[in-house]
Amino acid sequence: MPEGDTVYRQAKRMNEALAGELVTRSDFRVPQLATTNLVGRTVLEVASRGKHLLHRFSDDLTLHTHLRMDGEWQVRASPFDDRRVRNAFEIRTILGTKKSTAVGWRLPVLELLRTSDEDKAVGYLGPDLLGKDWDAVEAVRRLQAHPDATAADALLEQRNMAGVGNVYKNELLFLRGLHPDTRVGAINDLHALVALAHKLLVANKDRMVRVTTGDPRPGRNVWVYGRAGRDCYRCGTKLQPHKHGGGTQITSTTFCPRCQPEGSGGRPPAPSGTDEQTA
Repeated sequence: MPEGDTVYRQAKRMNEALAGELVTRSDFRVPQLATTNLVGRTVLEVASRGKHLLHRFSDDLTLHTHLRMDGEWQVRASPFDDRRVRNAFEIRTILGTKKSTAVGWRLPVLELLRTSDEDKAVGYLGPDLLGKDWDAVEAVRRLQAHPDATAADALLEQRNMAGVGNVYKNELLFLRGLHPDTRVGAINDLHALVALAHKLLVANKDRMVRVTTGDPRPGRNVWVYGRAGRDCYRCGTKLQPHKHGGGTQITSTTFCPRCQPEGSGGRPPAPSGTDEQTA
């Protein structure tokens, strides 16, 4: 599932291409919106909210989408001929202007609502790590409200703070020395965890290759994500996968048993020049 920084970049690119332009092509390929026509409306802006995308149009109208696992938005030049595109059957919407076209592929969430009613779709989210509403104190307060939640589950809970996905969950737990099953109430410094989450997403919001180690080389750009069974870059211990969650929400976190021991509340904030400062 795309992380908050990926969604932020998609929103930024579409906003640069579409904002201020009149819609000249409106094509929805989902039953609930099949007769909807946005031609003639002005695209006011395209914004991200955590992992959600909001296309705002004139006359108090917003197109709300969520990418989940497979969704994607692409910006193409206008006119866009979908008859020449492979897998055109995966297109769910096409929004065109005279200069650019936004194409939504495999979008599992696609709905129109009044801009004034956006809170019905995204109001439950916590402070957006890449948004104007970012509030570290509020994020900590929300985390503290559920002290028995595991650190791994709490980081993925978008009601706490919006934008952390599986990659950042893995990396944050490693950098803070937290075992995935550590309870929120046992974390030594929630403020440091929240501050690091904000720092990592801000540092990567305009990068195509996400870097948490300070080393952008392929295979060296992350500490633990996707590296189960390999050696920890810090201590050499074999990294292990760890399942958590429940029901249909079971996910896996890769961790280092030595750097992230069970029962630890995390390590003190890193001094200048160490791992957290080079992300």
